[in-house]
Amino acid sequence: MRRGLDQPGGKLPLFDEEGQRYHERTIKSCLERGWAQPWFSNPLKPDWLVCKLTDEGRRLAEQ
Repeated sequence: MRRGLDQPGGKLPLFDEEGQRYHERTIKSCLERGWAQPWFSNPLKPDWLVCKLTDEGRRLAEQ
């Protein structure tokens, strides 16, 4: 989540620093806990969860 602090709009990254995709369960956990929210649908990759940090997610990531 900390990497989302540096992303435009607070976008939650789907890939790590080495280009490996984060497990979908990790992204869904952030959504379930209210740390991220859906942002928009990707028409080219409809199965990707494009999310951004919520205010609560930002506070947590800044700790």
